[in-house]
Parts: sequence; structure tokens; C-alpha cells
Amino acid sequence: MKITIFGATGRIACLAAEQALAAGDQVTAVVRDPARLNLRRHPSLEVVTVARLTDPAPLVPALRGSDAALSGVGPRSRKDVTVASTATRGILAALQQSGVSRFAAVSAVPVGPVPEGESAVNRYLLLPMVSYLLRGIYADLAVMEQEIQSSPLEWTIVRPPRLFDRPLTGNYKMTIGGNVPRGKSLSRAEVAHAMLAVLRDPKTIRQAVGVAG
Repeated sequence: MKITIFGATGRIACLAAEQALAAGDQVTAVVRDPARLNLRRHPSLEVVTVARLTDPAPLVPALRGSDAALSGVGPRSRKDVTVASTATRGILAALQQSGVSRFAAVSAVPVGPVPEGESAVNRYLLLPMVSYLLRGIYADLAVMEQEIQSSPLEWTIVRPPRLFDRPLTGNYKMTIGGNVPRGKSLSRAEVAHAMLAVLRDPKTIRQAVGVAG
């Protein structure tokens, strides 16, 4: 599979690129600052530098010949309360112009519904507290999700809980159409793995998918 990865300097997207290359896929990594790209040279890796992701025109060449695209674009701080929606809007336009229909993007658990079987601590304490403290970011992710869901693409939205860094184990849960009950955290490597997996799973097309450890 040939995959175009947007926001490849971010940790999840960078890990997705590493895993895809290790699996034998071809990867086009789209970045704004190649100096921040933490990927080794690889014969199946192409790096495309763009000034911004909000303008679809320079993104289209990076999508030519791709079977699918993946976006790890998201906020780097609490002040980044428009980056996800504005960048994704440009990516969606480029996907439609290029004819690439399969697309996966990362969001977050608080944007989705509270699942049945959720713990009382998560339901009444942790989720409301996090949603309040990061309300600007989650509001932007909600707009992003609406933009994706309104598109004609074969999209999948992946919603992880609190993130941390740890090597890939492949040991995580996935819920199609909802969030994983009692899911507290997940490594970025597992999220990257899940995003690559959904691209190959037709059951996840036009679905939000919860992932958690």
C-alpha cells in the first residue's frame, strides 16, 4: 500500500510512518519543517515539504498514486484551538481533488459519546474534568470530525484516550462506532498501529473507532 501521511513530524504520525515502512508500505510524509522529521532515510520514503496544510493545492501532488492517507495533525499546546479543523479542511479538499478516498484521522475520546459500561470515575470525574480543561481543543476536534463526516470520502476517525510513549505491543482494544469502556490510556505507538490497521479494514469505513489499552 502507498500511504500519504500528513503531520509526519508529530509523534503519532511519525510512528505510523515507521511502522508502515517496516511493513513494506510506501510512505509519502508531508511536513512543514523537514528538520523536525525524526525518520531515517528509507528507499520507500518520500518527504514532501509544504508551507501550510490549509491550502489544498500543494498537497495534491503528495497524494498522487496513493491508496490511502492518514492524518496525525493535532494541537501541540492548549493554545492550538483551530489547527486540527483548519488543516483537516485543506487535507479533505486535496483528497477530493486527487481522487484518494480512503482516509484516517486521529481525534480524542472526549469528542465521542460516553460508552455503556464506563466506570463511574471516568464518567463523572475524569472525562468531565479533562473536557473542561481542554474544552477549546476538543471543540476544535469536534469541528474537525464534523468536516470529515460531511465529506464523501471513505473516512475513519480514531479516538484514543490519554497518550503516553511506550514501544508497540499490539495489545489494545478497539470499538467500532463508539469508545472503549474503561479505557484510560494508550501508547502513541498503539494508536499509530490502529490507524494503519483501520485503513485496511472495510468495517471501519465511515465509522469513528475508539481505541484503548
